[in-house]
Amino acid sequence: MDKREKAYGLIKSTNGKIFSVTFKKKDGTEREMVCRLGVTKHLKGGEDNKAHLPQYINVFEMASEKYKTVSLDTITNIRYSGNTYTF
Repeated sequence: MDKREKAYGLIKSTNGKIFSVTFKKKDGTEREMVCRLGVTKHLKGGEDNKAHLPQYINVFEMASEKYKTVSLDTITNIRYSGNTYTF
């Protein structure tokens, strides 16, 4: 199982609970985001232009209350339920 599959499996296993993900942005800077899956309250009907790409996952960022796309290939760690998983 490669890094992408492990990160995807771990994020999916959160089952809508809040988790933290740290990843490298396109410009090379590191970013930490507190987010969760399964939030539909703020959907406005737009299209997800990266939904078909397996290296991305859509999450809801808690601080900005916006949907964000994270590249599974750039994740460095995930914190969930008191545990830190490093990639």
